[in-house]
Amino acid sequence: MIPVTTFNGRKVALFGLGGSGLATAQALVAGGADVTAWDDNPDSVEKAAAAGVATLDLREADWGAFSALVLSPGVPLTHPKPHWSVDLAQQTGVEIIGDVELFVRERRSHAPDCPFIAITGTNGKSTTTALIAHLLRTSGRDTQLGGNIGTAVLTLDPPKAGRFYVVECSSYQIDLAPTIEPTAGILLNLTPDHLDRHGTMQHYADIKERLVAGSRTAIVGVDDSFSSLIADRVEQAGTKVVRISRRHVLADGIYAEGARLMRAHGGTSTLFADLADIQTLRGAHNAQNAAAAVAACLAVGIDEKHIVDGLASFPGLKHRMQPIAKIGEIVFVNDSKATNADAAAPALSSYDRIYWIAGGLPKEGGITSLAPFFPKIAKAYLIGEAAPVFAATLGDTVPYEISGTLERAVARAAADAARERGGPVAVMLSPACASFDQYKNFEVRGDAFVGHVAALEGVTMLI
Repeated sequence: MIPVTTFNGRKVALFGLGGSGLATAQALVAGGADVTAWDDNPDSVEKAAAAGVATLDLREADWGAFSALVLSPGVPLTHPKPHWSVDLAQQTGVEIIGDVELFVRERRSHAPDCPFIAITGTNGKSTTTALIAHLLRTSGRDTQLGGNIGTAVLTLDPPKAGRFYVVECSSYQIDLAPTIEPTAGILLNLTPDHLDRHGTMQHYADIKERLVAGSRTAIVGVDDSFSSLIADRVEQAGTKVVRISRRHVLADGIYAEGARLMRAHGGTSTLFADLADIQTLRGAHNAQNAAAAVAACLAVGIDEKHIVDGLASFPGLKHRMQPIAKIGEIVFVNDSKATNADAAAPALSSYDRIYWIAGGLPKEGGITSLAPFFPKIAKAYLIGEAAPVFAATLGDTVPYEISGTLERAVARAAADAARERGGPVAVMLSPACASFDQYKNFEVRGDAFVGHVAALEGVTMLI
């Protein structure tokens, strides 16, 4: 835990007592703050009280006594309308911040020179975050990984000299971190997302821009117009900018040329690393993720050899295009995190011959947008509630069967793939659906897939 000493002896209001909210409350208490916490969910309030956190309906509190409102990132700050706790804070001039801002202040107070890499973007954040942490750890650095990737940032070990932090930041977290100042800040890309919480695409982009604008080195993907303009503005403001691209040759920066990562300076390019044989970094989207990770590690002083070696040993992000096993030339891929069609597209684009396990609780739009990848699919194995709808979409274009359960789909896909001749094939769980019709979440679904694959005869597990 990181005790939040910067609020020692001061009164703090906290709203939102989910996982990260409760961890934040406990970190504030550990640092000497006088915390008053609340949540709209009575169960969360009860759990916090049982953990020793003082609770009180903040509508009944004396707001003139508070130094800050610490807001959980899931609570609306501006859109569709501010939460009532935000209104109360603004009426009394109380600053509104989040857990990432508390981390930023603790780092600034206790170890301002310890390297801090922050990652944001619409897509690819988690893979890039995990890859950077892997590269740092394999180079022998003391590495702390947290944030939006699933580990609350204030549950990490406290800042100290030589300790590296890799923090994934959502737009919600950045919106509550006004003084964020990473050593290296990454903006991967921007496409419309979370507009119900940010109102407009421009406001969403403005929030994302704050992360790189406050960075010592800003690493920005320039394959979309919003991000490209941000790179220009941040550079004009005097920040060092490293541009990355998976689509364009750059005069300066790091770009992908197929599976080759090229490093350019002054119009001259040299090969930095070849990703062609790294199963966990297949696809153009992963080339961009790798380019960002390379740029960040170079910015914090990691040498090229350690980075290249680390790329080759990256195990992948669990449940995201994760090669888990092999039988001969068949590779089994766990892409359970692909809970809609857009999320499934990168995995389908990365293999040439696929036995595709898809289905679950369907999302709006189904799989019609995946039609360009249908020629890659040898056969589809449909599960869950979406099976009849997906079957109608596939029609006569792709052979399919309605398997019903994941266990049956794995067995049938493995048997059919084993009859292939003439090259590598993938048996892939990339459901393009939520899991809730059959599983608690995508993690449980992915773990079930791993278990069913592990039970196959002759399998060699890779994880």
